[in-house]
Amino acid sequence: MFFPYMATGLAISTNVGEDALVALVAIILLAFLFYSIKIVREYQRIVVFRFGRALAQKGPGVVFIYPIIDVPVRVDLRERFLTIPHQTCITKDNATVDVDFIIYFKVINASDSVIQVQNFEGAAMGIATTTLRAVVGDIILDEVLSKRENINAMLRTKLDEVTTRWGVKVTNVEIREILPPKNVSDAMIMQMSAERSRRAVVTEAEGKKQATITVAEGDKQSNILRAEGDRQSAILKAEGYALALTTIFNAAKTIDQKTMALQYLDMMKTLGSSSSTKYVIPMEFTEMFRPFSETLRAASSASASNNTKE
Repeated sequence: MFFPYMATGLAISTNVGEDALVALVAIILLAFLFYSIKIVREYQRIVVFRFGRALAQKGPGVVFIYPIIDVPVRVDLRERFLTIPHQTCITKDNATVDVDFIIYFKVINASDSVIQVQNFEGAAMGIATTTLRAVVGDIILDEVLSKRENINAMLRTKLDEVTTRWGVKVTNVEIREILPPKNVSDAMIMQMSAERSRRAVVTEAEGKKQATITVAEGDKQSNILRAEGDRQSAILKAEGYALALTTIFNAAKTIDQKTMALQYLDMMKTLGSSSSTKYVIPMEFTEMFRPFSETLRAASSASASNNTKE
């Protein structure tokens, strides 16, 4: 009587075992898919190592790998920067300076950046410090302070020569700060102050010079204009005087003897009204001596003719 119940139990246990197996297989498949499918962004690449051997870089997009046997390594292709802290360097003229700068770089070959170097940032920092000391050691202090662009270009070129074999391109190098010794800084400040004072004196002298020249030019123009005005005034006065004389002359030609007599009498009246003592000899008084003068003139002419005949 117990056999039917035993058969039912066996059937139930068989179904449970099959469901568990299916669930296990499903979990394995999901885990396989989860570890097999990789989403690679546009700025990333994946370097796949299969049994320790590097395969070609993959990405971007969906990348399939084999779990367990494939080991993926993600590489960022975006440009990054590396800050080099203050480094003490000795210039060609034996002056010590502290220099810090920034290195900008980007990966151009993902495989080489993984295979050829273990820690790029550490290696780049070591190369950068030694290269900086070598470059600064060949330059005098004044050029170190004044030719940053040349030092940047030299550092970038030398670093790029080394990092190219690592699959990394150094895009730019920028020096942020150069700190000379304190005595040099003090001398530079004094020199700058003296230079500014010199420029101020030169500027003031140039200003005074320009002001003097401007004043002289103004006086010159003023004198020229004044002389021109005086000349024009003299010309106008002369023309007015000549016109007045012409007018008087033209008017005098139309005056008759009676008008002249009236003018003569009026003048005599004016002279007589003055309080000073005057002796007035009328023009008519001279007519009384005309016969005597004519007789004397005739006698002198006769005497002269007689002397000529002798």
